[in-house]
Amino acid sequence: MTFTGTIGVICMYPLRAIIGACVALRIHPNTLTLIGVIVNVAAAWALGFERFMLAGVIMIVANIFDFIDGKVAYELHLESKFGAFWDSTLDRFSDLALLTGLIFLYSKLGRSDYVLVAALTLIFSIMTSYARARAESLVEKCKVGFMERPERIVLFMIGAFTNRMAGVLWVILVLSILAVANRIYYTYLALNGLPMPPKEGPAGWFNRAFFWTDERATLPYDLWVIAILAFVWLTPPDWLGDPTASGPGLLGLLTGGF
Repeated sequence: MTFTGTIGVICMYPLRAIIGACVALRIHPNTLTLIGVIVNVAAAWALGFERFMLAGVIMIVANIFDFIDGKVAYELHLESKFGAFWDSTLDRFSDLALLTGLIFLYSKLGRSDYVLVAALTLIFSIMTSYARARAESLVEKCKVGFMERPERIVLFMIGAFTNRMAGVLWVILVLSILAVANRIYYTYLALNGLPMPPKEGPAGWFNRAFFWTDERATLPYDLWVIAILAFVWLTPPDWLGDPTASGPGLLGLLTGGF
């Protein structure tokens, strides 16, 4: 078992109890989805006022609701096409809210550079989801690209709890751009009946890293997670021009700083 898989198993223990309570109370899964997005809006407010630790705690609560709604729907036999649509639509609101909170924060700090970084992250985060939805109206499945919504949310929480939001934004932005490119390329290959990039040999390792098709809780997934966490934690905030760090930093100096 991989370390990300182990973390998932550990987290499931309290979540099973919460799911059981919701099933016993017969709380409708659509209600849980709505509560989740409302709580995420509260997290966005906390981010907007630079209360990162509070935002991290609120995001944990919000995403408990986001995680359990599908499980509760399954247990109560309330799965439906509308429920899937409702869940997907409100997920987009949550994504937009969190990044809008950061855009508001950086605009207050006078950091137009990070307003742009957050805005681009918002665009490509939404495009990651849109590219998959649009592709799957044409091909059977388009689950490629590393940076999906669960990874984004976990990274937001890590950025909030460690005050490394600048590093987190760069990671989400770059890997979201790559995920959109992956989905466009995958759809092109699938629609034209062309072979997928090979996974054997040195070129195969490159393809596995940058044309992501592996599942979560696998060794390649763990390696990406380790690389991301190392970048976020070990890169000094000043090197990234972190708006919440002391001093303008390298990026700030290059782009005019405060």
